[in-house]
Amino acid sequence: MSAFLMSLAAAGPVAAGWSGHTFWLRRRLRIARRDPLTGLRTRDGFTRRATVLLKDPRAVVVLADVDRFKQINDRYGHAAGDTLLKATADRLAHYVGACGVAGRLGGDEFAAVLIDRDGTAGDLLAVLHAVLARPVEGQDACLRTTVSLGWVRTTDHPGEGLPALLRRADEAMYAAKQARAGIGRARLGALLATLSGRRAGRPGTHGGTGAVA
Repeated sequence: MSAFLMSLAAAGPVAAGWSGHTFWLRRRLRIARRDPLTGLRTRDGFTRRATVLLKDPRAVVVLADVDRFKQINDRYGHAAGDTLLKATADRLAHYVGACGVAGRLGGDEFAAVLIDRDGTAGDLLAVLHAVLARPVEGQDACLRTTVSLGWVRTTDHPGEGLPALLRRADEAMYAAKQARAGIGRARLGALLATLSGRRAGRPGTHGGTGAVA
């Protein structure tokens, strides 16, 4: 056997080992970017995909927050809360579709970017809002709540990146929650300061504890 063939034979196991290690690392990275409870992308994974989608001028950014989630946890237990979060994630992912992206930012807060090909995002999100309010069958109870939505068209605020658009959607969502309107669209104009630091200590677009890894 020539020296060249002997070198190849010796290098084979090493190359196979590195190939296997690389595959393992990539798999671990994919897992790390998925929320283990809901299967949605985590903040990091969502941000990566959403940033790409925002290059499309038809992109719409959505923020969703489960109403009265703490009360459900307190009354029925964390297992019931997990069931509600999983159902919310499944419904959101279905309506966003394969061309968009949905993620769990932390706690009971979700975000999505969808591509509004037909200019009907308002109608689609109204349907989504109704779907998210459907009761969820828990282990010991039928869970009933609503989900507040805020959304913004990227073309309404040209040049703004994902963080700013999420803040706008967040403010629209909070205004809708306060007004019990259920869904709100970010208005044109200057970005308002977050009211009274209302996100302090909460997971979500403004940081805080409890965000998923």
